[in-house]
Amino acid sequence: MLKNPFLNEPFDPDLKWFISVFDVYDREQGLGLELEKYDPNNKADRAFLIKTHALNLSYLSYRHKYALIKALENSLNDESYDFQGLFDINEDEATSWPREEWYKLENPKGFLEDVHQLAQISWKDDLQKASLKDQSTW
Repeated sequence: MLKNPFLNEPFDPDLKWFISVFDVYDREQGLGLELEKYDPNNKADRAFLIKTHALNLSYLSYRHKYALIKALENSLNDESYDFQGLFDINEDEATSWPREEWYKLENPKGFLEDVHQLAQISWKDDLQKASLKDQSTW
């Protein structure tokens, strides 16, 4: 069974793994100042943010990355999936985004489509390695 890299429990390939890296709550002076320079609705800025943050998950194994990409593909193929809900923050959550644009992205599904496209490049070797394994043994 594939385990969460931080907890002794099954790994949940939730798409929040790609998005939570942009949470600046209690990190406004460091990560927040860095990220507020970039607009997630600007294609070039978004590509930079995805490459340097959303896909910079060195604590995940090739198996975790493969599971995340499969979950992302399933979500992208699901016409009823609520992509904006991934970016919504409840009042009782200790979470905040670096810029106002994150709260209501122009195209939240497009953001995740870009994650998928760039992951195919950045994680190519890991995804290839995992695809050759028997996932039922994870």
